[in-house]
Amino acid sequence: MKRALFNQEIVDLACISPDLLQVTFERGKKGKLTCPACGNPVRLYLGISKEPHFYHTGKEIPDCHIPDKPLNQTPKQESPIERNGFIMPKSRSITKPAELPSFKQAKKITGNPAYSPRKIGTKSQIHPYVAKLAEHGITLDDDQLSAVTSTEGPLLVLSGAGSGKTRVLTARTAFLLQAKEVDPGKILLVTFTAKAAKEMKERMLTYPDLTPASVQRLVSGTFHSIFYKILLFHEREKWQNTALIKFDWEKEHILKSAGRERGLDDKEFAYDAALQQIGLWKNSLLYPSDIRPTDQWEEDCLYLYRKYEEAKNRNGRFDFDDMLIGCYTMFTENPDVLEKYQNRFQYILIDEFQDINKVQYKLMKMLCKNCQNICVVGDDDQSIYAFRGSDPSFILNFGSDFPNTKVVKLSQNYRSSHEIVATANRIIAKNEKRKEKTMIAQHDKGGAPTLFYPLDEEQEATMIVTDIGEKIEQGAAPSDFAILYRTHSMSRAIFERLAESNLPFAIDQDAEAFYQRRVVKSMLAYLRLSIDEDDIRACADLLPALFLKSSLLQEIKAQMILNDCNALTALSNVKTGHAFQERKLAKLPGQIRNLQNLPPLAALERIEKDFGFNDYIKKRGNEGSKMEKGSDDVRNLKVAAKRFNDCRSFILHADHMSAMNKEVKKLSKHFPQAVTLTTIHRAKGLEYKNVYILGAVDGGLPHDYAMDDYRKGIKHALEEERRLMYVAATRAKDELYFSVLQSRGGKTAYPSRFLYI
Repeated sequence: MKRALFNQEIVDLACISPDLLQVTFERGKKGKLTCPACGNPVRLYLGISKEPHFYHTGKEIPDCHIPDKPLNQTPKQESPIERNGFIMPKSRSITKPAELPSFKQAKKITGNPAYSPRKIGTKSQIHPYVAKLAEHGITLDDDQLSAVTSTEGPLLVLSGAGSGKTRVLTARTAFLLQAKEVDPGKILLVTFTAKAAKEMKERMLTYPDLTPASVQRLVSGTFHSIFYKILLFHEREKWQNTALIKFDWEKEHILKSAGRERGLDDKEFAYDAALQQIGLWKNSLLYPSDIRPTDQWEEDCLYLYRKYEEAKNRNGRFDFDDMLIGCYTMFTENPDVLEKYQNRFQYILIDEFQDINKVQYKLMKMLCKNCQNICVVGDDDQSIYAFRGSDPSFILNFGSDFPNTKVVKLSQNYRSSHEIVATANRIIAKNEKRKEKTMIAQHDKGGAPTLFYPLDEEQEATMIVTDIGEKIEQGAAPSDFAILYRTHSMSRAIFERLAESNLPFAIDQDAEAFYQRRVVKSMLAYLRLSIDEDDIRACADLLPALFLKSSLLQEIKAQMILNDCNALTALSNVKTGHAFQERKLAKLPGQIRNLQNLPPLAALERIEKDFGFNDYIKKRGNEGSKMEKGSDDVRNLKVAAKRFNDCRSFILHADHMSAMNKEVKKLSKHFPQAVTLTTIHRAKGLEYKNVYILGAVDGGLPHDYAMDDYRKGIKHALEEERRLMYVAATRAKDELYFSVLQSRGGKTAYPSRFLYI
């Protein structure tokens, strides 16, 4: 059905403006739409697989047959105008009325090569232990077999997405133990997570002839755990666990103490981003004396870096990064200690080599200088952690650093369907700096990836949740679905729509609630004070936007008591010592009270223009992180505000969603059967039957910052963004969906350049 009734007026989908589709959908959810024929409640279908249409909500009620022809509306006859006794003709426009854009239907990606399955077999002459592995169901294709049995000399295994790299690493280790009879204590197996190390050991315990004793004697673990044990063995007093700074809040406490000396405000300055910057410098073996800051942000971070290191040294403390740097320093200054470990480890295996950083790479080069039996497994196309110091050049230049390197390409993808693999191949092929390889799928169960075209973020969320609901009704499990995004801020609308649904879902534990973000809290504080002038929490959130120190909050509280006034009045009477600032504060109560009766969107726009909030965004809102721009948050907040008619309901919604964020995190641990909401970075290494990629538009993926660099002639950021798209696409096993927004943050959006394949 293309028509429904709202307040006894016809809603015709043939005539409705696209920006009213979401409004109409929500009216249907609230039971405000009825069928023109039978009067029963109807709802609007707003999904991916079909065009928008109305349907009856009761399963036992069949949809009525209503002709879908557009309504024939007779033009209203205008009365002639009489002026000074003369009859004047009615003026008419000489331009053609603009036609409303119709709903843009989803489409499949085309142009992929036909599916041509490659027969997987193994070479006729294989080692007896490999044959024994096959008898236990651990089969290897030709490339995997080569990677497992090429044990001597440097080996680079290029393991494409879904190519079975874990099987190769575990089978290779088993082969060394059984076929080559290598002492377990002479094998070093390095992973990037403790979970991966544990899973590898558990898998090896199922392999023939491997005993728990031999598996336990392997030196395996993460870089940090392995090198920390070495430090403990040689310098126990200096590296006691009690001196470890384990948590970010401890690091931030040190930074904030130093920041106050420099005049940095605790709430204004992005200390979390500063910690990330300091970590990047340390993992790149850049000490404070090596750094030449390029802007004010880096100058502040360098100051904090110096003070942070001084405080640690003064108190005999260390952090996780120091474990690697400390070991590197010890090896450099004590060649005899280094030689001991060079002689001990005869075979070195490294997982996820594309994620390695400079200090890790230097350590591994030191250790394998004598034996040269180093096997690294990774995929330069999945190098996506530049912010932590990883760089695909470590893979690209591996052959130069290790002469006579043998390269094995694992080109069989056992995870994704042919159409997904072929699309991913076409996406990543556009990168210039990469090892050439083409993945080949081993099944063709799913369809071609789908491009769908929501009007904006709200419609995007509705369409995805509708599609997931349909698939679950057809028998899919919630855990079959993942919704991936570039940054946490992009998940606001989809989080809200899932929170309003009955679908179980899980989010990252460190995902900050959108309405608790620094810029968002400051902007909402104006609305909160317009509703409740005694809201002292809102005053605290407002101080950064007014360029006031957080220490003034105590003065505001004192003024409230001494003058028996509300928080807003006390704020307006604060003495800052700057006449211009004090005049601005004096006007604040009147300006804020004028927001009371405005719709939330109009109120936010007034705050932007009339309250000087844009100045705050320009000066403070973009500090600290190229990823999370304050202006993006403001645009996203305005998109959210469009759904509400008054500020009070909008604020209640914001508080409810913040509370839901905490609740979902608690429940996520207990409900493994849930839809996954996560960043692309966090999804790496995981797989799902159905994957939705949010915001596949220029500015979203690729992110704005990468496009800015590209305009300056810097290509590496854009190449990493393309690798992100590749990683996201290859998480999908059967179905893959790209959301191509028509409007992002209230501005016209254009399809991601990565989709022009």
